[in-house]
Amino acid sequence: MLRIYQNTYRRTARKAVVYSTKVACCNHSTLCNITSQSRRTGAGGHWEQHSNRNHRSHEEFLLGGNQARGWTIPPHSRGYGMFVVRIIRGALKLRYIVLGGAIGGGVSLSKKYEDWKEGLPDLKWLEDALPQGERWSQFSRNLIEVGSVVKNAIDIAKEDIKAKTTVAALGIPADESRKKYDKLQTQVETLQTEIMNVQIKYQKELEKMEKENRELRQQYLILKTNKKTSAKRIKKSLIDMYSEVLDELSGYDTGYTMADHLPRVVVVGDQSSGKTSVLESIAKARIFPRGSGEMMTRAPVKVTLAEGPYHVAQFRDTDREYDLTKESDLADLRREVEFRMRSSVRGGKTVSNEVIAMTVKGPGLQRMVLVDLPGIISTMTVDMASDTKDSIHQMTKHYMSNPNAIILCIQDGSVDAERSNVTDLVMQCDPLGRRTIFVLTKVDLAEELADPDRIRKILSGKLFPMKALGYYAVVTGRGRKDDSIDAIRQYEEDFFKNSKLFHRRGVIMPHQVTSRNLSMAVSDRFWKMVRETIEQQADAFKATRFNLETEWKNNFPRLRESGRDELFDKAKGEILDEVVTLSQISAKKWDDALTAKLWEKLSNYVFENVYLPAAQSDSFNTMVDIKLRQWAEQALPAKSVEAGWEALQQEFISLMERAKKAHDHDGVFDQLKSAVVDEAIRRHSWEDKAIDMLRVIQLNTLEDRFVHDKTEWDLAVKFLENSVTNKLVQTDETLAQMFGPGPWTRFAHWKSLTQDQQKRRSVKGELDKILKNDVKHLPTLSYDELTTVRKNLQRDNVEVDTDYIRQTWFPVYRKHFLQQSLQRAKDCRKAYYLYTQQGTECEISCSDVVLFWRIQQVIKVTGNALRQQVINREARRLDKEIKAVLDEFSEDEEKKAHLLTGKRVQLAEELIKVRQIQEKLEEFINSLNQEK
Repeated sequence: MLRIYQNTYRRTARKAVVYSTKVACCNHSTLCNITSQSRRTGAGGHWEQHSNRNHRSHEEFLLGGNQARGWTIPPHSRGYGMFVVRIIRGALKLRYIVLGGAIGGGVSLSKKYEDWKEGLPDLKWLEDALPQGERWSQFSRNLIEVGSVVKNAIDIAKEDIKAKTTVAALGIPADESRKKYDKLQTQVETLQTEIMNVQIKYQKELEKMEKENRELRQQYLILKTNKKTSAKRIKKSLIDMYSEVLDELSGYDTGYTMADHLPRVVVVGDQSSGKTSVLESIAKARIFPRGSGEMMTRAPVKVTLAEGPYHVAQFRDTDREYDLTKESDLADLRREVEFRMRSSVRGGKTVSNEVIAMTVKGPGLQRMVLVDLPGIISTMTVDMASDTKDSIHQMTKHYMSNPNAIILCIQDGSVDAERSNVTDLVMQCDPLGRRTIFVLTKVDLAEELADPDRIRKILSGKLFPMKALGYYAVVTGRGRKDDSIDAIRQYEEDFFKNSKLFHRRGVIMPHQVTSRNLSMAVSDRFWKMVRETIEQQADAFKATRFNLETEWKNNFPRLRESGRDELFDKAKGEILDEVVTLSQISAKKWDDALTAKLWEKLSNYVFENVYLPAAQSDSFNTMVDIKLRQWAEQALPAKSVEAGWEALQQEFISLMERAKKAHDHDGVFDQLKSAVVDEAIRRHSWEDKAIDMLRVIQLNTLEDRFVHDKTEWDLAVKFLENSVTNKLVQTDETLAQMFGPGPWTRFAHWKSLTQDQQKRRSVKGELDKILKNDVKHLPTLSYDELTTVRKNLQRDNVEVDTDYIRQTWFPVYRKHFLQQSLQRAKDCRKAYYLYTQQGTECEISCSDVVLFWRIQQVIKVTGNALRQQVINREARRLDKEIKAVLDEFSEDEEKKAHLLTGKRVQLAEELIKVRQIQEKLEEFINSLNQEK
């Protein structure tokens, strides 16, 4: 094909050369000769060989042919012809480039078209969903009819304007042509009424077509949702993506520390002005609780409106969807909103800054994000917190101070305009009215109560000094709580159709009324604001991210940015590893720990309730048997379990402390680990059946009263000596506090005795005389002994009462008794064989050793049982408790923020949050650009 084009161009060029030659020769009267010669010889001539190329130039062809035939051409004509020839030659050189580019471009375009067509999804399934044939024809006819209706309305409006101009231009006096003027005026009002009727008819046609469009789109969305396309991933809608960005910012900016300038529609107004009803009308569902004059909106409610096949609502933090076409679900939704509002108010407050986020989807909903705020109040009631008024003002100003927020200013039309509090507040935040939309509610009541001229001034922006982008009038109900949105909208439409205020003299434009027009205007302004400002916000977060990353590299160059969730998971693993380590502790270590803890818990009872009382009685062994049995049946098993629980706690804490000393230990977890361990141990309790099991074992062990071999005897003696020695140390400490330091200590440390210590020392001197005279004295003093001590002290001018003497006697006698017990233990070291031969009738009384042997055996078997219980049961139960505590802590963000603290954690959290916000912003911007 390229060759054919080349031949065609060559033939055309030859004809052009001949024609140019004719033009040049005509100026010298040689046209006929040239023409005739050309016809005879044609354009052939002879071609000369070019010195550097294989073809002749068209210039040489022309000159050679003419010279061969004896033609003479003047020099100036020849120059003109040559100039034309050069131009043609240059054009012929370009033909290859142009033609080649055209063919190559066509081939490339064809290939790209085929690739694009192959990439398109298969939409043949839509043929079954979309209407065909007659329905589309009817739809087209409706459009044509609407166009004619609009054209007629415009013509009537023109005639109306012409009639008004004619009447004004005539200047006819009233006394001569009053009838003509009234007739023209009547015609003008008739034309205005007709225009309004035509507009209403046009509005109904639009609503009808919109309804059909919604039905078709709903079918399309349902089919698209139900169609199983595994290769395609369902993408989020633009408004959902934008709402997620706002949610991320809400969590990041809890303390109002970050400038969030992303657009949203802020609904503000006085209390009970109807702002919540306006939001419900835009959402086409009554989703908020209602009250009789009381404050219902106690926290900001962010409502994201999106289009969808079903009319449903859903909170951000739950999976449940509320079907807004069912009254039962609507009631549940309103109860949940009220519950969340009241739950958000803490610490005696009336309002809260905590945002309640929800999404409402449905066919035909305008896409936008609205924030409903508590109403402005001028007077507080007794049940409100003292700072309620200021809190609401501060919250409202915060949301409106966002330079990209659209302020939906709601004004109650049924009250005097001068009573409005919100207009002044709005004017302070947006004095030029560049982002304010004014809405006058309850217009049906205003028509009956207010002056029509004032309402006209309000809706024309001439009453308030506040400026706005637009002024709208809506009717959001008839004062009935049970009215549906459809009933309210029908009432609104009927009102504006029949209202004299809005139909006479052309006061209000039709687009300024109804909630439908308001929602479309707000949505258009919202998306315009989003497109204008989103790039700037993304750049701001890019700069913030860069600064945070630089700070992290400077402070923590070798660490990765780990947020609280990641750090919590790491700490969780380390804690659970320590629980596993419990099972690796040796049996001997458990026995030692449990034995020490058991004697720590039981020693005081043994001395105070068994050993000392038995020593006072005449039958030591009988008293010991009675006391031990009572103890084993009642307090001993529970005390043993308590000792085992504390031993388990102590070992686990010691493991955690050893882990802190490891070289790779991270101190950021310490506070969290301690809190988890403390909470788990506090919740952990020993199995109830363990007490019954221990009771049986301990009773059986205490029944054995005979020491079986010398080794056990020696161990019992040693156990008695150690126990008594420890008690003596404790008793000496008590006596030192009661009687003061000794002479050497007073001399070395320059200390002196107090008056009370001096009295105690005087009493002790008298008590020592009693014990010296009676070594086996009973633990209590008789009345005669008390009297004797008092009289002896009185001779020394020391006045004390009997209670004072008894208080001094107890530690003094205890030391005396323990010293005797220790001496008996030393005497019994080598008395085992004598004991085996004579038993209880042994010359050396070793009942103390037998008692402590029985106690030692009980501790031994109890420790063994507790060790098995710890290894087999309690360690696993503690592991479950720790896991439960960790799960609870993982869901409590406040607790994690309290336990995982420090610059490293806070910086990492902020950096991660900024990255998430920036990524979501970029994703949203890409989708927004694709939609453009």
